[in-house]
Amino acid sequence: MDDPRYPIGPFRLSGRADPTSRARCIAEIAAAPGHLRAAVSDLTPAQLDTPYREGGWSVRQVVHHLPDSHLNAYTRFKLALTEDVPTIKPYAEARWAELSDVWTTPTETSLTLLECLHRRWVLLLRDLQASDFARTFRHPEQGRTIGLDEVLEMYAWHGKHHVAQITFLRSRMGWS
Repeated sequence: MDDPRYPIGPFRLSGRADPTSRARCIAEIAAAPGHLRAAVSDLTPAQLDTPYREGGWSVRQVVHHLPDSHLNAYTRFKLALTEDVPTIKPYAEARWAELSDVWTTPTETSLTLLECLHRRWVLLLRDLQASDFARTFRHPEQGRTIGLDEVLEMYAWHGKHHVAQITFLRSRMGWS
């Protein structure tokens, strides 16, 4: 691993927008909450407060970040499905990771929130047609429109990315 920020590598869009690729991404989104729960199982409060890399977020921040981020993605999906090229609202994810609820909310709350969110999101995703995945939203910070096929692939990667940060930390620290 060359860059500890990206233990599975940075996101790279495959460019494949077909039923097989979509089904794989949906399966990865469905599996993400269980993988996160397994990655943090039996960690002590001190371990949860350990940054996954120097200068990086703590495990606790990563756990709370995932439902924050995926709630935004889910909302963006629904906006794109119900409006014509809506402009989404970006959010300051690094600042969200510093809010007091990150430090006071039990990680179990965010694990459960992610599980429930993904159950609902996956039901929606499995019901979409190819034309639905072609829908887009405008991202004002990126100055471009983004298609739901790209968002689907990005969030399939995103869950695996953050779980890998935790599992690599566990391995590096010898936390079995």
